[in-house]
Amino acid sequence: MSTTLQRPGAPPRTAVQRPARPGRARRRLLRTASLLAFVGLWQLLTAQHVQAWVRFDHLPTAVQVGQAFGRQLGTGPYWQDLADSLRRIGTGFLLAAVLGVAVGVLTARSRWAADLLGPVLELIRPIPAIALVPVAIMLFPENEQGIVFITFTAAFFPVTVSTRHAVRAVPPLWEDAVRTMGGGRARVLRSVVLPAALPGVVGGLSVGIGVSWICVISAEMVSGQYGVGYRTWQAYTVLDYPGVFVGMATIGLLGWLTSGAVELTGRRLTAWLPPRTGGGR
Repeated sequence: MSTTLQRPGAPPRTAVQRPARPGRARRRLLRTASLLAFVGLWQLLTAQHVQAWVRFDHLPTAVQVGQAFGRQLGTGPYWQDLADSLRRIGTGFLLAAVLGVAVGVLTARSRWAADLLGPVLELIRPIPAIALVPVAIMLFPENEQGIVFITFTAAFFPVTVSTRHAVRAVPPLWEDAVRTMGGGRARVLRSVVLPAALPGVVGGLSVGIGVSWICVISAEMVSGQYGVGYRTWQAYTVLDYPGVFVGMATIGLLGWLTSGAVELTGRRLTAWLPPRTGGGR
């Protein structure tokens, strides 16, 4: 039990009431309502053949897309394409995560590495990963390897740059404190640099997974023989517009789920950080 001293004659103090944050159920309800409103507006504009700045009369209705989605969920090729795209994303992104973090730490901690690798990385980094499709076709004998390479390239640079900046932002005082207690370079890296840079690394991974999806779908459309991107483009070539929107919805769901998985993993790895006060997930 705690007591609060008060000046004699002063009015009694009252506890400051902070506004309560909305509950989890209320936030979920609000997000669900937002999605339903979007689908309802889509259905209204397409069913009424509205023509404003854009022509909604050329788009399938939300009901037509939902029916096509339901039909494709019961087919084997849909799930096979989904598994193929996930395998490509998983392989390319994991390679980018491991090598990107390693190169980012190396170029941030070593002047030799920064001088040797930095100019090459900065020269290649502005090139869009999808522009490397011709290079991938010439380098790799199979389309599968080329698509994984493009996916890897798309995620590698966001992860590398974020890691490099996060490592460089670590205060030198923290490192000096470990060194004064006899810690070597490996101990400093393991106990100070990597934990302090981890939030920045997670941010780079979140960006990298989103860019990877953009590039893997584009690569599947250009040179793939299967996958969600390939199937979406095939639907467009035969004028199956509900099928096109089914592919787009599938891409959106896959991107949302994988990005959420990366962010959830990042929150678990950085659980020692103080809780956020803003509106998170």
